[in-house]
Amino acid sequence: MSPTSPGPTNTALQAERLRQIAFWVSAAVVSHTLWTSAAPALAYRLYEEQWHLSTIATMAIFAVYPIAVVSTLLLFGNLSDIVGRRAAMLLGVSFSLGGITLFAAATNLAALFVGRALMGVGVGLSAGPSTAALVDFSPPGRADVASLTATAAQSIGMAAALLLSGALIEYAPYPTRLSFVVLAVLLVGLLAAVRRVPRPRVPIAWSHWRPSLPVVPPAGRRPFLIATASLTTAYTNGALLLSLGGHIAHDLIGSPNALVNAALLTLFPIALGLAGVLARGTEPQTLLNRGALGSLVGMTLLAVAIALRSVPIMFAAAAASGAGYSFQVSGGLVTLATASSSKHRGGIVSAALLVAYLAMGSAALLLGLAAAHWGLGAAVDLGAVTIASLSAIAWAIANFKDRSEAGCRAGRLSDRLRQPRCSVCHTNG
Repeated sequence: MSPTSPGPTNTALQAERLRQIAFWVSAAVVSHTLWTSAAPALAYRLYEEQWHLSTIATMAIFAVYPIAVVSTLLLFGNLSDIVGRRAAMLLGVSFSLGGITLFAAATNLAALFVGRALMGVGVGLSAGPSTAALVDFSPPGRADVASLTATAAQSIGMAAALLLSGALIEYAPYPTRLSFVVLAVLLVGLLAAVRRVPRPRVPIAWSHWRPSLPVVPPAGRRPFLIATASLTTAYTNGALLLSLGGHIAHDLIGSPNALVNAALLTLFPIALGLAGVLARGTEPQTLLNRGALGSLVGMTLLAVAIALRSVPIMFAAAAASGAGYSFQVSGGLVTLATASSSKHRGGIVSAALLVAYLAMGSAALLLGLAAAHWGLGAAVDLGAVTIASLSAIAWAIANFKDRSEAGCRAGRLSDRLRQPRCSVCHTNG
């Protein structure tokens, strides 16, 4: 070996550096999914005022997003398992950029519908692959690091979307456009960063891929059910706050300042991120239980805040809901990661997200119809009761053990990751 040639140590260092870059770029793609989802949250009320739209029209715009996500997951849920995480993320971020660009230039309702659909396609193509990529590129045997990072990335993305749009709406010109212009510029940079993610070691032709439903292997069905119940509750919780949060703060609580309302709603992702830090190393079962409790408390406080028109209680409701969301997502993702192989991970994560986004879209449409027929206050109360009920169901599913599982030892997560899979319950340990 010549003195100038890289030795094994340098090669290992270079591989580790590429792994770290891929890990953090994947985290940025996860962050963009929540930023894209939350970007129009405070603008919906402006569209109603400026374009004389009804609440059900703006809720329909919101609902187009999860419907597009679900449709994409149905067709492309396993795409990254075939063509690689890098290609799927590039495609997803490109669609998100197209949707954001349409929002920045929109002059009518049709442009908003198309733009929101493109955002949904983008997130549908990249949400599962980016989450699976975090597991792929995380330190060996540390699925908890991937879950924690995914939660933190979601928190940062949602908080940035709310605070940026709130500040620009209140203090900058072009309130329905400028925040989307800024996000479009950031997505151009993200596309360049995703190109640095390593390609699959064995090149796979796109012609090998065929549209198919996400597949959940038999051994992963119970963990899938547990994780899906938790994710569904969390995403429905997010749907209520992201679709009606601006209306709740302005109309029901009585806060007229867009930045103050943004700060109020930002407590949701801040609590989400802090809870994610606290979740590190915690057993999935504990996370799922905490998440169900947090969502239940958050919805109870939301109903009280509206009844009393109390900003402080609304802050507490947003914080409790954010913590519940974080624990439920973290617990769900760790449950999926430890119960699936890398061969099926993209598909099983996409399948769980498919159900969660479908519930999210259905909730948005139902809340819009309820607001149109019974008023905004009644719609929010209905949403709070529904999410509280889902929290109870998620808790019951997570804590139910059939007889075949009764003898399976739980142990800590780190121990389970190192132990062979139990032949009875098909989980590690």
